Amino acid sequence: MPTVLRDGPYRLYFFSHEPSEPAHVHVDCGDFSAKFWLVPVSLARNYGFSPRELKRLHELVETHKTLLMEAWHGHFGAGGG
Repeated sequence: MPTVLRDGPYRLYFFSHEPSEPAHVHVDCGDFSAKFWLVPVSLARNYGFSPRELKRLHELVETHKTLLMEAWHGHFGAGGG
């Protein structure tokens, strides 16, 4: 589970066993977790985050989308996602 980015209390990472899914990132903070598709940036799953925090996370993923996509392709190769 390579960590791609840390921002405050948030850890953004990939699961190495998910290369056949579209490009996405997981975000954890404490016991809460969310999954965001990267193209376009959209919420796939949420486990515990409030709507307000999800808005913040969406903005965070959108802000770092280029970095996240480069990391995705670097980790899974050009064919991943």
